[in-house]
Amino acid sequence: MPPSPKLLAVSYVRVSTREQTERDGDPDGYSIPAQRDANRRKAESLGAHIIEEFIDRGESARSSDRPELQRMLAYVTDHPIAYCIVHKVDRLARNRADDVAINLALNTADVRLISATENIDETPSGMLLHGIMSSIAEFYSRNLANEVMKGMQQKAKTGGTPGKAPIGYRNAGIISAEGREVRTVIVDDQRADLIRWAFTAYATGEWTLRQLTKELAERGLMSRPTPSRPGKLITVTQLQKILSNPYYKGEVRFSGASFPGRHVPLVDPVIWQQVQDIMDSHVVGEKVRQNHHYLKSSLYCSCGSRMLVQYSVNRLGTQYEYFICSGRHEKRNTCIQSAVNIGLIENKVVDLYKTIQIDKDLRAEVERQLRAALDASSRDTRKKQHDLLLEQGRLQARSQKLLEGHLDGAVPAALYKEEQERISRQLSHIAENLESATVTFATIEQHLVEALDLIENCFEAYRRAPDDIRRRFNQAFFEQIIVHQDSEVTVELAEPFNSLSKSATRILGAEIQENRSGTSLERQIMGVDSTLCSRDEHLVPLEGLEPPTCSLGRNCSSIELQRLAFRSLA
Repeated sequence: MPPSPKLLAVSYVRVSTREQTERDGDPDGYSIPAQRDANRRKAESLGAHIIEEFIDRGESARSSDRPELQRMLAYVTDHPIAYCIVHKVDRLARNRADDVAINLALNTADVRLISATENIDETPSGMLLHGIMSSIAEFYSRNLANEVMKGMQQKAKTGGTPGKAPIGYRNAGIISAEGREVRTVIVDDQRADLIRWAFTAYATGEWTLRQLTKELAERGLMSRPTPSRPGKLITVTQLQKILSNPYYKGEVRFSGASFPGRHVPLVDPVIWQQVQDIMDSHVVGEKVRQNHHYLKSSLYCSCGSRMLVQYSVNRLGTQYEYFICSGRHEKRNTCIQSAVNIGLIENKVVDLYKTIQIDKDLRAEVERQLRAALDASSRDTRKKQHDLLLEQGRLQARSQKLLEGHLDGAVPAALYKEEQERISRQLSHIAENLESATVTFATIEQHLVEALDLIENCFEAYRRAPDDIRRRFNQAFFEQIIVHQDSEVTVELAEPFNSLSKSATRILGAEIQENRSGTSLERQIMGVDSTLCSRDEHLVPLEGLEPPTCSLGRNCSSIELQRLAFRSLA
């Protein structure tokens, strides 16, 4: 009598992590061969033959959406399979809902589930054991996840990095004094400098995310390669996440809480906050447009909108260049500013530099007075540092109390996040003030001399500069260049030039007041010819009821006098 044919079976094997499949150079590691052998022995004891094996490598059992599991369920539906053999029930599922669904699919296909190490069958006791093992697997999974979360939270509280370090850092193992390997985070020398540069560049407001992403690609920034994936160029979305990540300023965030990290910060907190402010306000410098001009980054309409470049061509092919108000062009407001010839505005901006340039004698007097003020401010600086440090300590203590309340469940997550963000902004502001307060006075003095050198020769330097240098001049000297409806141009000076201009104006005003008798000194300082006015009393002093402000416009007599005062340098 011929032997009866063996029953057919399939074997299902699963490991939770990729690391379990890569031990000692073996692509299957230790767990997969052990499960495979146990399943084959069980098949032999049942008189069955395993015709197909399904292996999920690095797949969690918390979800049934696993590629090999789904392929196995489809396979047993189309083939006459008697048994599905697993090493343990928890290889198939770690929650009761998935366990019921998988067993229902197997029963529908008339396939019996077999555990190589557990005595589960279709008897009442076997089904009870199956249910108990399924519940134990679910408990183990949830309890393990809870313990892992507790461990990761504790690691974050002590400044460690839970999970994979972001680009610019590397997870590494170091040998402790006791000879044990300790997992830590170190700076990635190949990528850290590029990450630092990205923050510094974006903080200037002169880059868009897209431009910065392209530049980083040209400089060679790529993600870290893994055994299964090569390194890739950083995308715009990834760069946005990098620039928003407080990890780079030395802060670890976990479950909505913030902790001081043990890793080396790549970015100064002040620069990091500047980047956040720019991203929040969407002020990313100039938008990439088809038409470019060196004044676009600084030129504003009197309504507050940026000025755009527009080229018009008549029927004869002649091209005309204009600045137009973006608010009016995009119909965002009721501005009535008409188009302004680009050449006209360019010349008026050149003339602006005549009004802020000072001669050597005036520069020397400004420098003398500012050095005296600098010496006097050194005493105030020490007091300011003391007050800032006290406020910083108070905020840090407040942050720690909030953290403790959040971890104890007394402070809701939303309130904790809101308060921590507010405290973080205040601490960043204090850090910025501390940084400015701790700058050595020798450095300040050096910058003062450099700024005076620049303002003394700015007109001729700007007049001769190419477009890219003119753009940098305008960004350095002016907060805004404002175009009014009559095509007149006024400015808001940036620091330190605003302060230097006020000092020069104050000194000039004092000298004029001392020489009200109409001596040649007054005319020499002001560059005023006697034919311009019949009486000295017609001249309005530089200091009066209203402070001299460059943005008041050409109708302000103070400004007219200031311009006349510097005319001899034109």
